[in-house]
Amino acid sequence: MRYWIVGYVLLVLSITGQAQVSALSVQVVEEGTGLPVAFATVKAKASGKSVLADSLGNFSPNDLVELGKERTVLLVSAVGYETREWNWKKGELQIQLVSTSKEMDAVVVSGTMRAVVRSASPVPVEVYSAQFFRKNPTPSLFDALQLVNGVRPQLNCNVCNTGDIHINGLEGPYTMVLIDGMPIVSSLATVYGLQGIPSSLVERIEVVKGPASSLYGSEAMGGLINVITKNPAKAPRYSIEYTGTSWREHNLDAGFKIRIGAKSQALVGVNYFNYTHRMDKNMDNFTDVTLQNRLSLFSKIQWDRKQGRQAGMAVRFITEDRWGGEMQWTRAFRGGEERYGEQISTNRLEWIGNYQLPTTEKLLFSFSANAHQQRSAYGSTIYNADQYIGFGQLTWEKKAGKHQLLSGIVSRYTYYDDNTPATRALDGKTNRPDKVLIPGIFVQDDISLHKQHQLLAGLRYDYDRRHGAIFTPRVAYKWKLSDKDYIRLNMGTGFRVVNLFTEDHAALTGAREVEIVGDLKPERSYNASLNYSRKLVVGNGFMNLEAAGWYTYFSNRIIPDYITNADKIIYANLDGYAESLGVSLNLEGQLSSRLRFTTGLTVQDVRISDRDDQGRLQRSRQLLTEQWSGTWTLSYRFGNAGWSADYTGSVYGPMLLPLVSELDPRKPESPVWTLQHLQVTKKWKSGVEFFGGVKNLLDFTPDRGNPFLIARAHDPFDKQVVRGAGGQVIATPENPYALSFDPTYMYAPNQGRRVFAGIRISK
Repeated sequence: MRYWIVGYVLLVLSITGQAQVSALSVQVVEEGTGLPVAFATVKAKASGKSVLADSLGNFSPNDLVELGKERTVLLVSAVGYETREWNWKKGELQIQLVSTSKEMDAVVVSGTMRAVVRSASPVPVEVYSAQFFRKNPTPSLFDALQLVNGVRPQLNCNVCNTGDIHINGLEGPYTMVLIDGMPIVSSLATVYGLQGIPSSLVERIEVVKGPASSLYGSEAMGGLINVITKNPAKAPRYSIEYTGTSWREHNLDAGFKIRIGAKSQALVGVNYFNYTHRMDKNMDNFTDVTLQNRLSLFSKIQWDRKQGRQAGMAVRFITEDRWGGEMQWTRAFRGGEERYGEQISTNRLEWIGNYQLPTTEKLLFSFSANAHQQRSAYGSTIYNADQYIGFGQLTWEKKAGKHQLLSGIVSRYTYYDDNTPATRALDGKTNRPDKVLIPGIFVQDDISLHKQHQLLAGLRYDYDRRHGAIFTPRVAYKWKLSDKDYIRLNMGTGFRVVNLFTEDHAALTGAREVEIVGDLKPERSYNASLNYSRKLVVGNGFMNLEAAGWYTYFSNRIIPDYITNADKIIYANLDGYAESLGVSLNLEGQLSSRLRFTTGLTVQDVRISDRDDQGRLQRSRQLLTEQWSGTWTLSYRFGNAGWSADYTGSVYGPMLLPLVSELDPRKPESPVWTLQHLQVTKKWKSGVEFFGGVKNLLDFTPDRGNPFLIARAHDPFDKQVVRGAGGQVIATPENPYALSFDPTYMYAPNQGRRVFAGIRISK
């Protein structure tokens, strides 16, 4: 009840504040559709004065119009729209902007590490605005990415619900997550990188699929996700959003803009998520969804400097307490063997920033640092870990004729310590934290061969004392067939070094033990991709088509073996090779002034070729990797009264699942499954917005068709399991399937249909 009271108070405060708005109001809208353009910048050309429109495109021109003049020349701009010079005259109530079709020509930075118009980038970059993710409101960006084609949030445990992001079938350790271009995810933070980022402060998300190691180093082997936060100068004064569900989930997201000096502005954001209601709909005496209490604070400061030089800094702090397990579990049972529970306490601090040096050459210093502390218990296994990472990068950008040069030096330091054998010294008694310094250097040349042809070549060198020198070259070519269609060819290499926590986190849940065979070598990949994009005009609407195909070859692939021993996860470099190949298709469009849609399809084949005892290569599909997937959004606006509806969803093809034994009665392959959502929204000109709907319309959960999800949920400490002389589990009348406790059989969220409702206030 207290959450609804807070929401009501915020609503009253917002409506009260609206009474101060001037009676004279002009709205910035999209040409052809009449849709409002949120937070457009409107500037008087003569005086230089400017104002910022609100979330519905409304602004008061009183401060811009020159006294006694009927006409005023205004410059109107907004992200995703063409900047327009408008001769506004007294009495006009609307200003129209031309859409560039869902960020089609927005400025992007992720593909080349420098700001370029998306259509001019030789590296394909997908851009998703904050409005796109509002079609299906979620408590974290981790959940929101289920709407992006070829990207799947994967939960890895039925008990603690930690997970990672898969891009084109590759697991989370191959995906780098950045905030404003600075890496925030590494090792210990893999399962928390996209949790707790206030969505009210997100401007857009850029996704690059395929190796990006030549610019970003290790962990960008499969792709990267760059979260771009809002520019304080263009952000709304405040933005508040609350969402509640019938499962008693509560999510509060708020952002505020503050001027802290004549030349500096700041954004302050907070995200609070609470879910503390135990649910056990599948009747296995384990919580269906992990209980969570999470608070995240975010602050970003930006300074105005001479000649437009960059200077900014951001800080994020996240604290979270989560647990899952037997319904009777309490903290009194933590670390014991009476009731099984997995409890994780996390504190994480991040600091990122950039400063452009006051030199004639464009030199930009960027940095990030984070401290991560985890105190957790997985049943009777205590896991405590600390990690500190420092990252610094100095880049130099120079245009020389047809060459756009970018080079940089970079260094990354990682300190990692835990209470497991992973950081134990060779004597087996003393502790030895992992301390790694990886310096590197990279260079990139973007060459304009012709007005229709562009070539990009890059090379990166890193030195890791554990593995020696690592080179990662890449080349990209863009052919501009016309103003509406492009072909891009990308080829490159990637690498990934071992992250201790990433490799053994799955083993902490349940009773499995980690075994690492030999000295794990860095994984290497060789990738080629072909991308085609085209803009289509359909009547008064448009469509954007993008098709891509890729092939990636891996050597030294690190593969977890769940099959050889049911009590272990065995890690070793693959004695063979692995392959990932596939095709994807994205289509978005607007067929009328009220109807918009996006849809995507990905078909992929991720296979492993390993040598058997006779040296013969045996091919097999990778576990927990779907053969195909699809996504869609369908949005419809009802008249001009502010009502709209969004129907969104994703569908996934079969994937192989980890079984505990040959007698395991659970299905070895998942069925075709889908998550579908429906939302209705009502907007008012005051900036108040109500939304609500149903998530998981078809009420799908992974227990359908299975006798159980968690193996031996009634005996989580294996007290009644009988083992042979070699440690293998023996079938008995009490345990006819020869199982041991294991909660890793998971491929979809274990949360059924639920109703949600919320309020959004922005000004």
